Amino acid sequence: MLEGFELQSSPRFTSATQLAWIAAWVIAAIAVAYLLGWVVSWLLRRFGRDRGIVHDLATFTRRPFRATLMAIGANIALAATVAADTAWRPRVDHVLHIVIIATVTWLVASLVMVAERRAVARLTFGDDQLTGGHRRQRRIQTQVMTLRRLAIVIIVVLGAAAALMTFPGFTQIGTTLFASAGVLSVVAGLAAQTSLGSVFAGMQISFSDAIRVGDIVVLEGEYGRIDEITLTYVVVQIWDQRRLVLPTTYFTTNPFENWTRNATELFGTVEMDVDFTVPIEEMRAELQRLLTANKLWDGRASSLRVTDAVGGYLRVRPTVSAADADSLFLLRCAVREGLIGWLQRTYPEALPRFRVDQQLPAATEPARAAVSERTDGADRAG
Repeated sequence: MLEGFELQSSPRFTSATQLAWIAAWVIAAIAVAYLLGWVVSWLLRRFGRDRGIVHDLATFTRRPFRATLMAIGANIALAATVAADTAWRPRVDHVLHIVIIATVTWLVASLVMVAERRAVARLTFGDDQLTGGHRRQRRIQTQVMTLRRLAIVIIVVLGAAAALMTFPGFTQIGTTLFASAGVLSVVAGLAAQTSLGSVFAGMQISFSDAIRVGDIVVLEGEYGRIDEITLTYVVVQIWDQRRLVLPTTYFTTNPFENWTRNATELFGTVEMDVDFTVPIEEMRAELQRLLTANKLWDGRASSLRVTDAVGGYLRVRPTVSAADADSLFLLRCAVREGLIGWLQRTYPEALPRFRVDQQLPAATEPARAAVSERTDGADRAG
């Protein structure tokens, strides 16, 4: 039945009717493949709502799966309707083969994303940031994310290599490159030294557990949270919603503070300058009352010490503790405001004051007269 679609005349000549039939068959095959892909995706979503892996497959592989089926359908329809000795057939087959390789690469990369999603979902230890399970979850999530990016890069490289292998001259080019591999390796190493260093630094960060997604860090004078870790750069979300993008090599060559390296609990201080008349014991009791009434305090630290007494002031330093950095910041602000309000209400004289020792005007008049008499006597003697 397909003989009617084959070219009857010169290989370089194809009638408009034959081209129309070929196009109709190819379009029909693509439509059937798309419909088949849609049905499979619908079935996965319909019957896989309670199964995470089935739902993830339907979500992440829907488009690449349909694209792969459509490319395969077009290739099958073309092979069935066009004779093998047709002049333009090899070129179209070559293009379709490259398209199939690209869609299969896309599909495999999507499967890697499904694997990452399932691995992270199975490592849910709870939402409490005080538990060690949460820290372990963030560490493994960072490592899985790095492995996923590395796997996708490898898959894309292999897909590009497979596409290049479809060109007849690629083998000869590969042989030439292999013969000069020594020189090329040196040149490529020098050219890609920075990029490769960033990639290896990203892998080192992910598996050395120096930082994890969600860690609180202080770097470049900024306080923020690790938002994303890639193979070449790290994104830090600053407290005011800005994003600080740093190369991964920064974290392997520069010191920085990680406030949640082993635990999220933190100590904090609130330094205040007060007058010498402040009642220290009563101030300690007020600090304890403020902390007891505040839900942000975790009960680990509560103290007040006088750390300095110079310049006419007492410097007091309350020490508090909280479950994480955000809670600690809010707790310090609450303690500072509470102690200032307590001083204003009960001991306003204990607030910082400037003292000026000033002589009375009546006391200065006799001294001024005595100085004037001595000056006049010296003039007369002279």
